[in-house]
Amino acid sequence: MSFFAVHHNGRPATAEELAPLAFAGYAHFTAMQVRDGRVRGLDLHLDRLRTASAELFGRAVPDDRVRSYLRSALAAGPADVSLTATVFSPAGEEPEVLVRTGPPATAPSGPLTLAITEYERFLPEVKHVGEVAKTYLHRQALAQDVDDAAFVDRRGRFTEATIWNLAFWDGTAVVWPDAPMLRGTTMGIVARQLDRLGVPQRAEELTEADLPGLAGAVVMNSWTPGVAVRRLGTVAWPEAPSFVDLLHRAYEAELPTAP
Repeated sequence: MSFFAVHHNGRPATAEELAPLAFAGYAHFTAMQVRDGRVRGLDLHLDRLRTASAELFGRAVPDDRVRSYLRSALAAGPADVSLTATVFSPAGEEPEVLVRTGPPATAPSGPLTLAITEYERFLPEVKHVGEVAKTYLHRQALAQDVDDAAFVDRRGRFTEATIWNLAFWDGTAVVWPDAPMLRGTTMGIVARQLDRLGVPQRAEELTEADLPGLAGAVVMNSWTPGVAVRRLGTVAWPEAPSFVDLLHRAYEAELPTAP
């Protein structure tokens, strides 16, 4: 992957600044897709950074400063990019921000097959770095000739997938897993736009035993509001294009904004 910009606190990062980060593991981040210099759910990304910084460092970089750092990095590349903003605290000092941009990402076309794996993230509500388990479990899924892995906790409740949130369809309503997990920004966008569209939705504890009673499933992340899942564990569904279309319509109803 080629990079358009790597900025540290709003200016091009030097090798001396980046070298310590290559060996650090105490940080958090948010990832977004920028199109025409704008991003959907910017408020959700800022809230994610602010909340996670308070949890990990006890203080946060002000939103207006973060936005200025995003603008600086975006000015150094094309209008359509992938952007990752990482927050770290060198030697326990004030949090600092590293912004990286690169080529825009596209989601797989699907439908996908997912293995079911028991795994619980530490601090699941924080999008933190050092997620070796998620990459390892994705590779294990590929070795089983499936596309990826979905996670259940020790009680058997579905939480999320390796780099995705999960969403289900019961034929009339969107069903979100109810368990400790990372609430994705795309998930937040879709949920609030479904409310505005008057589409029923609910959070529910879901286990593998509940899957046959559902009509479909998708995964979503910053790349896409929905890629169909055709099989989860041993349960298969026919494609539900109306469900996928609904999620895409909800996502597109969110107006993108510039930092």
